[in-house]
Amino acid sequence: MSFALFLFLLLAVTGSVWLLDKYYLRNKRSKEAKQPWWVEYSVSFFPVILIVFFLRSFLVEPFKIPSGSMIPTLLIGDFILVNKYTYGVRLPVVNIKIVELGSPKRGDVMVFRYPSDPSLDYIKRVVGLPGDRIEYRNKELQLNGMPVPRRQVEDYESRERLQYFPRYLESFEGAGHEIILEKETPGFVSQGMDFRHSGNCDYNSGGLVCTVPAGHYFVMGDNRDNSSDSRVWGFVPDENIVGKAFFIWLNLNELGRFGTFR
Repeated sequence: MSFALFLFLLLAVTGSVWLLDKYYLRNKRSKEAKQPWWVEYSVSFFPVILIVFFLRSFLVEPFKIPSGSMIPTLLIGDFILVNKYTYGVRLPVVNIKIVELGSPKRGDVMVFRYPSDPSLDYIKRVVGLPGDRIEYRNKELQLNGMPVPRRQVEDYESRERLQYFPRYLESFEGAGHEIILEKETPGFVSQGMDFRHSGNCDYNSGGLVCTVPAGHYFVMGDNRDNSSDSRVWGFVPDENIVGKAFFIWLNLNELGRFGTFR
């Protein structure tokens, strides 16, 4: 059971007890009688659960980064906040969009439900929008036939692996973000999983070419050679989108990481 569903059920139970007490049970009790324990707890916790449910469903939701696929932008152990309304207001649990407010842009760091297992939340960077032609060959990214601008900057020092890796500043429409590559890792991408719209992708020894279908997005990790992303398991459908990551609020191993990121 997902946490969102658990929270919704808890809200429904406590809210029902609150209503039952307000309009029925309270009138049946004498003034001296105490509330039953289950009524007391439900009435006390209902407002708190309601506020948490509203904030988490429509405004912001916290997440913890479990892997290194978004290094150097996000590190393992980062606690982040995700904007839940920037891509539109969605009904909780079922994730159906009811108000259109915006859509993902190239370069956004997006949280979404993993297409192969929607119970899992993934985080990657949006690289391709519906209709885009994505080409990734020999570790170079092209968008609609044009190379995505990038320039090499100071090497990235991996504390976990005690190594330095080439770091680049990549940009979409003037907005830059950092990526890392590994010289010794092969640049080609082997055939990925059998996924929906897999016919939109062509794999060969040099890499892959994909045309993003309508209502879907192509995403990649900033740690390009250590990321399972759209190159492997396909496109992210719009209905799987959770929100846009925008803020690091805690990392117990590196307290200085508090702040924003791109």
